[in-house]
Amino acid sequence: MIALIVTPEGFPLAYEVMPGNTSDKTTLAGFIKKIEAQYGKAQRTWIMDRGIPTEETLAGMRAAETPVYYLVGTPKGRLTKLEKEFLKLPWEQVRDAVEVKLLDREGELFVLARSAGRVEKERSMRRRRLKKLLKRLSELEQQDLTRDQLLLKLGAAKKDAGRAYGLVDIRLPDKDQAVTPETFGFALNRRKLRIVRRREGRYLLRSNLKGDNPALLWQYYIQLTEVEQAFKELKGDLSVRPIYHQTDARIEAHIFVAFMAYCLQVTLKHRLRSLAPGLTPRAVLEKMAALQMVDVHLPTTDGRCLVLSRHTQPEKDQLLLLSQLKLELPPQPPPKITSNAISAL
Repeated sequence: MIALIVTPEGFPLAYEVMPGNTSDKTTLAGFIKKIEAQYGKAQRTWIMDRGIPTEETLAGMRAAETPVYYLVGTPKGRLTKLEKEFLKLPWEQVRDAVEVKLLDREGELFVLARSAGRVEKERSMRRRRLKKLLKRLSELEQQDLTRDQLLLKLGAAKKDAGRAYGLVDIRLPDKDQAVTPETFGFALNRRKLRIVRRREGRYLLRSNLKGDNPALLWQYYIQLTEVEQAFKELKGDLSVRPIYHQTDARIEAHIFVAFMAYCLQVTLKHRLRSLAPGLTPRAVLEKMAALQMVDVHLPTTDGRCLVLSRHTQPEKDQLLLLSQLKLELPPQPPPKITSNAISAL
């Protein structure tokens, strides 16, 4: 479990690690005290997933002598309880394609955010998973399976489908019944689908930061999703998966490398924002991946080896990007000569 400490602009300052085999709900209060003891008390905002704090923990944060500010995601099921109150409120435009509704209730500010970009993304993911699930269920209908075999295959399909699995009503055979078209079937639950479509791209946040701009609250919470996605992608970019950790020291080393890579990614993101708007760090990394450093080994007549380290010459689009970012490739390194000849392969 990692707690990342960042500036409001997203620049990482430090991180802390705690055991992953403990419950988030039981460690949060102690972890807050640890951070305050190590870094001092400040107007710090804790941004968390909805499953981390309990109601008791949030109440304690609000009632503290020096209030502890938080911004936490809220299960969409809670939106049902507040839906009537939110319906009376107007949408406020806070940034391009993002609107919010604000509800002040019982010492907290509830923020219902609607993002057009997230609607398209979540809808696309849901359609893809639902289509795959329905195809898999159709395949199972054609197979000759026992009830136990069917349940195992349905379990695997449920894992792949995620939340899309709940949009399909499945009829299962009773114990000791054979799997037949009469005992096993499925149908799309259109009522649930309409509810999900209405809530796609919407987030319900809660906070005790009542005076803050709702656009900033949205931006802060998006940082949480960006950090999670970045750490997930960095494992592939850095070729640091899979790693079978044997000791705590190796875990710490793994996280340290990922943290340093995240620092570089955030720096690149902010540089792009001012010098090349519209480009993402991912697009730049993919474009620059063709630039590589190679060592050319040339054996000499006296048994030694001349080593020429050379980086590949950039293409026109790479030169344009380097110019836009105000970066220059270093000069080609000077040649080196070694006493040992290159080994035959």
